[in-house]
Amino acid sequence: MSGGATDPGTPVDPGGEVRAPARLGEAPPVELLDAGERMTAEELRAHQLKHLRATLRHAYDNVELYRRKFDAAGVTPEDCRALADLARFPFTTKADLRDTYPFGMFAVPKEKVRRIHASSGTTGLPTVVGYTEHDLDVWADVVARSIRAAGGRPGHTVHIAYGYGLFTGGLGAHAGAERAGCTVIPASGGMTARQVRLIQDLRPEVIMITPSYLLTLLDEFERQGIDPRGTSLRVGILGAEPWTEEMRAEIERRMGLHAVDIYGLSEVMGPGVAQECVETKDGLHIWEDHFYPEVVDPLTDEVLPDGEGGELVFTSLTKEALPVIRYRTRDLTRLLPGTARPAFRRMAKVTGRSDDMIILRGVNVFPTQIEEILLRVPAVAPHFQLRLSRRGRLDHMTVRVEARPDAGPGQREEAVGAIVRGVKDGVGVSVDVEVVDPYTLERSVGKIRRIEDLRESGGEGQGVS
Repeated sequence: MSGGATDPGTPVDPGGEVRAPARLGEAPPVELLDAGERMTAEELRAHQLKHLRATLRHAYDNVELYRRKFDAAGVTPEDCRALADLARFPFTTKADLRDTYPFGMFAVPKEKVRRIHASSGTTGLPTVVGYTEHDLDVWADVVARSIRAAGGRPGHTVHIAYGYGLFTGGLGAHAGAERAGCTVIPASGGMTARQVRLIQDLRPEVIMITPSYLLTLLDEFERQGIDPRGTSLRVGILGAEPWTEEMRAEIERRMGLHAVDIYGLSEVMGPGVAQECVETKDGLHIWEDHFYPEVVDPLTDEVLPDGEGGELVFTSLTKEALPVIRYRTRDLTRLLPGTARPAFRRMAKVTGRSDDMIILRGVNVFPTQIEEILLRVPAVAPHFQLRLSRRGRLDHMTVRVEARPDAGPGQREEAVGAIVRGVKDGVGVSVDVEVVDPYTLERSVGKIRRIEDLRESGGEGQGVS
């Protein structure tokens, strides 16, 4: 099938038969919107203040850490008389969850907790989060709302390639897809060749997956000689790591589907905190009836007005087991007015994390900046790694990127020069570039690790300039 002419809103079988349009790319009909989505802005603000005051009281009464923090800051739950008063309350950080490991942040007796999730703990103690039956219901509702906003509809089949287990992605997506009236394929991550077979045989319309693993899946389709644009997939709900508009264009071009962003983190809930609407693809609408957002200056902690970039902070409004007050996500974004769901503000695509930022010879560098440059170079694939090393007293970075299978030696050489110039002009630093053979770099089956830091080990790194 010719890839370039297919409209993602008009699914086509590999054999050429045109299937009934699934209304993809359109807003869901009014009858599919839930009560929260139908709120006016005034109703939403009243709802937020009511639930914010209740959450502050719930946290203060039931979590020792919050009681100590509030007392030290000289505030009580009753001091929150308006939404702006939230700025008077102290922040919560990942360190707080680790310091109270495992259950010190729980606000309900353990017998009321129906599920526990946890982070990997690769950089220290894991962060443990819990959910009451009410919390699980809310979580399923917001993920179902997200799937509808992405273009999924009752009766669609959803292929879930997020990891299952302690990671919140797989089970969170699973419950939400079932709540949305969809059929679920719980594929989880890994066994990429088998995933291709499942998609071919079971014909899902929607896939929920990390963007880096979807690229791995695309490579496997093409390795097997299968045109990815000929599959049944029409919506990709991509999350768990930052990705760029250039990455969206690459995925939509190669797979012929709508690629939309989903956002969440386990400390706040899991996937489903915010969702990009398929009809606009202009940033993620935050489900503000459950999660109240702020953006703060990461250096001064000052709350910034909508439109200014900074660190995203969330306060939960309806959680029972683990309420979070002004949780610092470390994700960098800005708040924008609502569009497809006017009452809910949007967050711009996450540009990076404050703790993923590389300071290279005094210049702030984010992996997404490098990704944008690489995706403008035709001879290289969107698989890359940033290797940090030390040369003498100076830090150095080597960009290792895969060549596309059809790129010849001359094109690779031109790509090196284009990337070096692009990073120097666009980011302001000098780097080495190594273009490696296709399928050389480690593939992701979940969240990808872009940075290899050899500075502590004294590694020099290999560069090609």
